[in-house]
Amino acid sequence: MPELGTVIVTGGASGLGAAVAHAVAERGGEPVVMDVNPPQNGFAFEGVDLSQTRAAEAAVERVAQERGGIDAVVTAAGVDACGRIEDVGADEWERVVAVNLLGTAAVIRAALPHLDRAGGRVVTVASTLGLRALSDATAYCASKFGVIGFSRALAAETAGRVGVTCLIPGGMQTSFFEGRPEQYKPPPDVALAPPARVAETVIFALTRPAGVELRELVVCPPTESSWP
Repeated sequence: MPELGTVIVTGGASGLGAAVAHAVAERGGEPVVMDVNPPQNGFAFEGVDLSQTRAAEAAVERVAQERGGIDAVVTAAGVDACGRIEDVGADEWERVVAVNLLGTAAVIRAALPHLDRAGGRVVTVASTLGLRALSDATAYCASKFGVIGFSRALAAETAGRVGVTCLIPGGMQTSFFEGRPEQYKPPPDVALAPPARVAETVIFALTRPAGVELRELVVCPPTESSWP
């Protein structure tokens, strides 16, 4: 099974990203967290706001220079702005797309030469709301539909050179839903997936042998309401 090496994990200070960073370390890899907040587990850290795409690219290059390359990237960072489009401020709405989509593209674009040399892999993180649209979620749906389209095009563009998997998770037991109005929170009785279990699928994707590609993965609880 391939070694993981140096793995950039965006959003690795919390939620799915933190679970992925932990899983990478458990498998002998070296996670490097890129986030606005430092990780609580002492992993290597690059503080960056992913909506600032040039800064994100510079952070990737620092990681590559300090570590002698990059073997994989997992883009788990994500934000949301719930509400009808006319009620969500323009800056807030556009930040969702900037972090979730443009930040994803910027990190991968900067890492690509290093991944190419390493024969590395990318796991992008979309959402079941990248497949199914909901009211009051225009920014999030736009960003996650975009991540799926970006991932499919990237896979075609780098075929045979860099592995590309798009993870499409459903609801997870993270802080993602905290601080929202009650109408935008999952009902108390809804089943949400433990992020550590979802992180296992990321490791599975990162460790596929050469010649085998896992292009898309939908991972959700059995009673997930946002899929299909």
